[in-house]
Amino acid sequence: MSRELISFAHYDYLGLARDPRVLDAAKCAIDDFGIGAGASRLVGGELALHGQLEHGLADFLGVDGALALVSGYGTNVSLVAHLLAKGDLILVDEASHNSIMTGAGLSRAAVESFRHNDLGHLQAILAQRRGLHIRVLVIVEGLYSMDGDIPDLPELLEICRRHDAWLMIDEAHSIGVLGRTGRGITEHFAIPPSEVDLIVGTLSKAFGSCGGFIAARSEVIRWLRATLPGFVYSVGLAPPNAAVTLAMLNILETEPQHLERLRANSRYFLDRVKDAGLDTGNAVGMAVVPIFFETIEQTLSTANALLAEGFYAPPIVQIAVPRDAPRIRCFITASHTRDDMGRFVDALRRLCATPQREPDASLTRLTWQR
Repeated sequence: MSRELISFAHYDYLGLARDPRVLDAAKCAIDDFGIGAGASRLVGGELALHGQLEHGLADFLGVDGALALVSGYGTNVSLVAHLLAKGDLILVDEASHNSIMTGAGLSRAAVESFRHNDLGHLQAILAQRRGLHIRVLVIVEGLYSMDGDIPDLPELLEICRRHDAWLMIDEAHSIGVLGRTGRGITEHFAIPPSEVDLIVGTLSKAFGSCGGFIAARSEVIRWLRATLPGFVYSVGLAPPNAAVTLAMLNILETEPQHLERLRANSRYFLDRVKDAGLDTGNAVGMAVVPIFFETIEQTLSTANALLAEGFYAPPIVQIAVPRDAPRIRCFITASHTRDDMGRFVDALRRLCATPQREPDASLTRLTWQR
């Protein structure tokens, strides 16, 4: 028997995935172009929509060019594996997404991680190892998908300049979220996006669609268009997905109230959770807010009890996060009401104050998501 739940587990940060204009854009794209691109873009799958989307993304982000791919996960895997060669070094924040770690593992470059958001540790590694490698790539996220915190971009850029290292930022969760107009972490810190060598992201978070993108200088995009395996050997982005993202970009640029509502909801939720005495770590209170627990068992049982009360907030445990840092991760959107959030936090406060029975082991299957 089905029942309605209030979800804190879905992205759609701007609350626009079911907006009639977005749905109409997808339907029109199917009518005009069909359901799929039909081929790799280099050999027949190039559609007018692809170019429109890439120009739209580049203009929105304030960079020279962009490249759209069919998968956000696949974008990271293919790009990170492709960029460097033997004799090079990849340095990656230890809290980075699995797609980045997988791509790094496939690279011919040496790979080392640094402690999460510990730029002193990154600096120490570069001071020790930079002279041993031809090229160095540093990879971080704009808004960390499990912790809800952000890196210190000004200091990070200074470190990369000092050591002649490239910087790649995965803005999957920060585009459409951070910054005065949702243009991501560079706008959040008032830094020109051209200062960052590579910006990558997904179309499935704030944009409510599916796919990935890379934004960079035009010569880098031209090179990737001709050489990146995840682009060259993959079918082009499906027309409805491209059209949905274009519609979302237009709404975000012309209707700032959606981002303002997301920002207000996120602050309200974070304040309520903190007032309840719950641990949110270093979350900045923008779209992603984790609630940490002492044990995996407590995390699972609390998520199970929340589900019984009508709230869908799956547990996140090992292997998605370290074993000693289980959490319930909440995605806050512009669609949440204060009543939704208030009742959720009240239930959470009460459940955390009351011993829970043994968790339903079947809930562990809910942890395999970004």
